[in-house]
Amino acid sequence: MKAKKQGLNTICTHVGEVPDDQFKGAISPIYLSSSYQFIDVDVKRYPRYFNTPNQEYLAKKIAALEFTETAMIFGSGMAAISHMFLAFLKSGDHIVVQNTLYGGTANFIREEFPKLNIEFTFTDGYKVEDFEAVIKPNTKLIHIETPSNPLLTITDIKAIAKLGKQNNIVTSIDNTFASPVNQNPAQFGIDLIMHSATKYFGGHSDICAGAVAGSHEHMEKIWHVSKNYGGSLSDFTVWMLERSMKTMGLRVKAQSKNALKMAKWLDKQSFVKTVYYPGLKSHPEHKLAKSQMKSFGAMLSFELIDSINSDQFMKQLQLIKPSISLAGVESTILSPTQTSHALLTPEQREAVGISDGLIRFSLGIEEAKDLKQDIKQAIKTIQ
Repeated sequence: MKAKKQGLNTICTHVGEVPDDQFKGAISPIYLSSSYQFIDVDVKRYPRYFNTPNQEYLAKKIAALEFTETAMIFGSGMAAISHMFLAFLKSGDHIVVQNTLYGGTANFIREEFPKLNIEFTFTDGYKVEDFEAVIKPNTKLIHIETPSNPLLTITDIKAIAKLGKQNNIVTSIDNTFASPVNQNPAQFGIDLIMHSATKYFGGHSDICAGAVAGSHEHMEKIWHVSKNYGGSLSDFTVWMLERSMKTMGLRVKAQSKNALKMAKWLDKQSFVKTVYYPGLKSHPEHKLAKSQMKSFGAMLSFELIDSINSDQFMKQLQLIKPSISLAGVESTILSPTQTSHALLTPEQREAVGISDGLIRFSLGIEEAKDLKQDIKQAIKTIQ
């Protein structure tokens, strides 16, 4: 309980530090052993059981940040979300999934669930009525993503949590884009909070990891599945992740400020057709985002006017890196059609509004004026 009363940066810095009673170093020690004693111990530790010292204590930090009872760390975001799904869905069950979400998640559902005889329905929209309309007697899980990747749509977290409880359905959210710095879904009643820890948790484009946070009861179910599938993370990477998370509050707040500045600026430029960012008053869910987010996040997307080729534009950028991932301290840019949503068919992308010219922009910690200058020189070069 004490951690929940502490400030964000205090939690990031101190909660989840591995005890170092002997040498009392300023940072957590690394336990690289893959084999631990099993006689006369309280806990039988094994990397695949998600309970090595580094795994155990980093889970405490994540749980504290998300205001949940416990958490688990995985080898990737997809490992985290797939294990979460498989813990609550079996043959004959049904899941309701938001239509606007990460392409890898959508592809996993479409490719793997039919093999397991798990039914699924993608909603027509992302309002609570869209979810309610497709609930079935065998629905066991409702999954949302807000802000969504890559269009930054906003779903009413509290309404979805209420819908789930009314129908005795577990609710889950991909909270990657917001991060715990900007949004805490457990406070609105969501049962399970998933992250691609590769992104804001890591923050330096050098870690691949995933996380799920929730109650002891729900996480126990995930653990029983996960220990069989073996998606744990190496302790050296766990140590690197804990180190990186110490600065997450500072990084994400700076990145979010940059995103708001750049969204407002892009929205005024003649070479930009549309900007997708919940911090803009023109965003259709701006008021909803304001009610459930502390800040509007560090991700935005935009479309250039039809006369400008988006691929040529990205090639001319000098400071902003065309890169396949997001959330590093450096600003990056990509085409969802060619990367994050490439596994979807053109028809599937069109159905959720992802155009070939859409550009996803992950803001780093650079000076906003330098980012603006880079975009202007790129436009000037190709016009």
